Amino acid sequence: MFTLVRSRVRAAVLALSAVTALACGATATTGAAAAPARAKQGPTSVAYVEVNNNSMLNVGKYTLANGGGNVFDVAVIFAANINYDTGAKAATLYFNENVQRVLDNAATQIRPLQQKGIKIVLSVLGNHQGAGFANFPSRQAASVFAKQLSDTVAKYGLDGIDFDDEYAEYGNNGTGQPNDSSFVYLVSALRADMPNKIISLYDIGPSASRLSYGGVDVSSTFDYAWNPYYGTWQVPGIALPKSKLSPAAVEIGGTSQSTVADLARRTVSEGYGVYLTYNLDGNDRSADVSAFTRELYGSDAVYAP
Repeated sequence: MFTLVRSRVRAAVLALSAVTALACGATATTGAAAAPARAKQGPTSVAYVEVNNNSMLNVGKYTLANGGGNVFDVAVIFAANINYDTGAKAATLYFNENVQRVLDNAATQIRPLQQKGIKIVLSVLGNHQGAGFANFPSRQAASVFAKQLSDTVAKYGLDGIDFDDEYAEYGNNGTGQPNDSSFVYLVSALRADMPNKIISLYDIGPSASRLSYGGVDVSSTFDYAWNPYYGTWQVPGIALPKSKLSPAAVEIGGTSQSTVADLARRTVSEGYGVYLTYNLDGNDRSADVSAFTRELYGSDAVYAP
């Protein structure tokens, strides 16, 4: 994303791919059953967590003063990568050492959140190698990558996948430019592989504008789509009901509390069902979080370290 609207610290060195383990027949990890979250009225709140710097467990430290419900309903692990294997000439799923650590320690980093009723989604992001969601050379290639994604969700007991088509640098390593069929094939295959899991769209990049091909439109396949520009209001350009869209996007601690509140107020007044936040860190951000929870849920947020 453009640096003036989104700053992301990324690990310089990638760890070995977890895909090898998946290919070796690793069995799915089954987490403990999620406890029902305490009821709350209002939009779904989403928190992206930069796991290169911060703990996923921060998401579970915020509850509503009125009723004790979770502030956040969906937590996004940011981020796995779509890389390019130059030998096989194929896209492959990679995790840097920090993402891998979260996944390997799902029992302590993921399960406690799920037991609170918080859904855990893995974001997948380009990595400057030419591989992206929009340039698979065939339907089969897209399906192979979809299987890598769904196998990861099954293995680590996750709740879904988030697509973020940034930093692919299409054309690097002799890869193709974006085509019209690729993302449609990928999303269709992923939904077939995991019919009951979350698939969300970070509304940016070539893939976001290529949702229809050959008479198939995958727009309705997505559970959520959100604005990628923090501190702004922009309705995602996808044909989904308002209940699944977040035109508001804020960076916690980076967007002023007045803007956070204004965007939350507009979310409610215009009838949208999702509110997106980014970069929840380990500090007590209850003042920043309360700026939107007061508008969305009529309650301050409480932080429990």
